[in-house]
Amino acid sequence: MDKKQLLSLSATALGAAIKAGETTAVEAMEAVLEQIEARESTYHCYVTIERESALAKAAAVQGKIEAGELTGPLAGVPVAIKDNLCTEGVLTTCSSKILENFIPTFSSQAFLNLEKAGAVLVGKTNMDEFAMGSTTETSYYGVTRNPRNPEHVPGGSSGGSAAAVAAGECFFALGSDTGGSIRQPASYCGVVGMKPTYGTVSRYGLIAYGSSLDQIGPLTRTVEDCAAVLEVIASHDPKDSTSIKREDTDFTAALVKDVTGMRIGIPRDYFGEGLDPEVKEAVLRAAELLKENGAILEEFDLSLVEYAIPAYYTIAAAEASSNLERFDGIKYGYRAEHAEGLHQMYKKTRSQGFGPEVKRRIMLGSFVLSSGYYDAYYLKALRVKAMIKKAFDQAFERYDCILGPVAPTTAPKLGESLVDPMKMYLGDIDTISVNLAGLPGISVPCGTDSRGLPIGLQLIGDCFQEKKLIRAAYTYEQVSQDA
Repeated sequence: MDKKQLLSLSATALGAAIKAGETTAVEAMEAVLEQIEARESTYHCYVTIERESALAKAAAVQGKIEAGELTGPLAGVPVAIKDNLCTEGVLTTCSSKILENFIPTFSSQAFLNLEKAGAVLVGKTNMDEFAMGSTTETSYYGVTRNPRNPEHVPGGSSGGSAAAVAAGECFFALGSDTGGSIRQPASYCGVVGMKPTYGTVSRYGLIAYGSSLDQIGPLTRTVEDCAAVLEVIASHDPKDSTSIKREDTDFTAALVKDVTGMRIGIPRDYFGEGLDPEVKEAVLRAAELLKENGAILEEFDLSLVEYAIPAYYTIAAAEASSNLERFDGIKYGYRAEHAEGLHQMYKKTRSQGFGPEVKRRIMLGSFVLSSGYYDAYYLKALRVKAMIKKAFDQAFERYDCILGPVAPTTAPKLGESLVDPMKMYLGDIDTISVNLAGLPGISVPCGTDSRGLPIGLQLIGDCFQEKKLIRAAYTYEQVSQDA
C-alpha cells in the first residue's frame, strides 16, 4: 500500500488493514511523520512531536498485533493528543509559557485507555492557552492554521487536534470540550467531533479549565471512527469523582443507516439573527435529507438561548480562576527570576507566565466570586444553568435529538477574532448550552460555503443518548455521500 493510499484511510480502515497484514503500524507511523514533515511548517498543528518514541512504540505494537495480543479496531493507529491531557514523560504545556517545562509523571485515563487499545501517540497538539479561546490563536507557541484554507483559523480550543486530522497529520485525535471546543473546530476544519455526556470519559489527567463543563472527546474523519474511539475512551474511573458507570458503551453498535421514525427538533432560536445565510442553507439542507430518509422534523422554541453565553462565561471564568491558582511558580512549571520575596515571585510568575486571554478570564472569575458579587453573578448563573437544563429536558420529552448549526459562521480569518473578544465569545452561542446541561453533541461536515470553507451540522442528544446521535450522524454521512 503506497503512502497516499495509506493516508486516505480512516482510523478503523487503517486498523483493519494492519490486522489483515496489508500494512504495518510502523509504515502508518512513517507515513504520518512524513506528512508532518511536509505540512507542519504551514499548519503548525503540534506543540510536541514524539518521532523516535512513536516509531519505537509502533514497532512494539506491531509485534503485539502479530502475536494476537492486540485485536481492537485502533491497534497500531497513530493518534494525536491535545496538549492539556497529561502524558507520562512527554511535555504537556496547555500551550502556555507557565507550563513550558512541565513533564507529567502520569498519564490521563483517556490516553491510557487508547494505549491499552494499541493506539500510538504521534505528539501533542496546539491549542488555545489553557483551552481559553475559540480560534487556537491564544497559544504561547503561535497560531495553528486551517488546512482547508491557511488564511483562516482552525477553531478552538482543540484547533490543533482538528487541524491535524484534517491535514492527515494523524488518523484521529483527542480534544477537550468546555463550551464547544471539540465541535466548533471540527466544523471549521471539516471533520467529525463529539462531546460525550458529562462523566462518560474520565477527566483524570485533563488539566482543568471549567471542571463542571470540561469533557474529553474524539476528533475523527468519519462517524464510524468517532464511535470506535468513544467506545475505547469511555470508562468508569474511581480517580474522577464525576465519572459515571455506564453499561451502554458499545457505541459502534449504533452505526446503523436508519433514521425511520426518529423525531428531530429544530430550534428556531438557533436560526435567527447573526446566522450566516450559507450556514443556514447547508444545515437545513442536511435536515431535509434526514427527513427524506424517514426522520420526523419539527420546529420548536428552545427558550433561554440568549442567556447561555453570560451564564457560561460567568461559571467557566469562576472555575478557571479557582483551577489556575495552582500555577504559582512553586511546585512545577515556569518561575520568574529576580523576584524579591514570595509574594513578588507569585505576581511576576503569573504576570509573565499567563497570556492576555487567560488573565482576562482569571480576573473575571475572581470578580464574580468576590464577596460583593457572588450572589449577583455566580449564583444567578448557576440558576440559569439549571433552567437551561430544564428547557432541554422538556425538549427531549418530545424529540430524540435536536438539530442546528455548530457555529453562526464558517471559520473567520486569522487575526479577526482577537481584535474583539466579545465577538469571539458570541461565536460559541450554538455550542455552550450543551456543556451547561452536560449533554452529548456531535458535529458532522454538511457542506462548504462559497469560499470553500467547511460547514458543520450539530446534533444534540439527551444525557446518555450518544447512540441516537451516532445513528443520526452516521445515516446523514452515508446518505449525503450517496446523494
